[in-house]
Amino acid sequence: MSEVKFFVPKGPFYLNELSDELSNKKNEIKIFDINTLNEATKNDITFFNSIDYKSHAQKTKAAACVTVKNLEQYLPNGCEKILVKNVLFSIAKISKKFYPDAHLDYPDKSLLDSIKVSSKFDSVTFGKNIFIGNMVKIGSKTSIGCNTIIEHNVQIGKNCLIGANVTIKNSIIGNDVVIQDGCKIGVKGFGFIPLKDKNFRFPHIGKVVLKDNVELGANCTIDRGSIGDTIIGENTFLDNQVHMAHNVKIGKNCMIAGQVGFAGSSTIGDNVSIGGQAGVSGHLKVGNNVKIGGGSGVVKDIPDNTTVMGYPAVPLKEFLKKDKSND
Repeated sequence: MSEVKFFVPKGPFYLNELSDELSNKKNEIKIFDINTLNEATKNDITFFNSIDYKSHAQKTKAAACVTVKNLEQYLPNGCEKILVKNVLFSIAKISKKFYPDAHLDYPDKSLLDSIKVSSKFDSVTFGKNIFIGNMVKIGSKTSIGCNTIIEHNVQIGKNCLIGANVTIKNSIIGNDVVIQDGCKIGVKGFGFIPLKDKNFRFPHIGKVVLKDNVELGANCTIDRGSIGDTIIGENTFLDNQVHMAHNVKIGKNCMIAGQVGFAGSSTIGDNVSIGGQAGVSGHLKVGNNVKIGGGSGVVKDIPDNTTVMGYPAVPLKEFLKKDKSND
């Protein structure tokens, strides 16, 4: 499938035009877009707000980076360092400069009843009361249930089964994907800067990527990325009512039981199994071949080939030992 951007940046802007905090910067640097540390090019601005991303910061190709004093040392010499007090607030304002409408999900005015556009799609089965946006691509032998909305530029592969009352926006979906009734995919994430008078919404300019043979149970909610993408790897199955926040990445061959929640920017490896109602905190890394017991609360990284349980989640032997001592 071809790469697509669902949000087109304004600009370019000179560095000193991007926010009041940058007004004293020289106007020689022209910025075309905003991106993550590892995806940024020589024309982009990025941000660095945690030592956890030091390795990405050291290799970034960005023209400029918003950061704080104690982290600037890790950035390359050729990268313009922009020192601020609140990195996320600053980058949210810059992001809104490039993408002024990405902080909310406005209605897609290009939607048409599938009856009017079904002839554009080869061997696709449509239920009743389906609406399709402009430039949508749907592969052959895909079936779409009643009352489903597929917004502009969405790409869906071959032989997919999409249930009723599903909403898909800002997403690229592979082949042989199953999306059961009521799922909401590609919606704006829960990202904002808390302020005393009025919270500042963080624009969400990324997308959702579902690789081949993914299955989503009923009423799953998958938020698109804020900067960067939310991704589910090949052959990963989610049970009903699973929530993935912005920028979460799940690997291949994972099995996620019902009502599991992933906070933003957590990364899950391959061949991971997670029991029902477990929760994974944000910005954590769960390794390959990990098993997480039902109802567990993951609050720190988990290495490969580990089985954990409890709140906070600990290795299974430790959990059983504690449980036995409480008898």
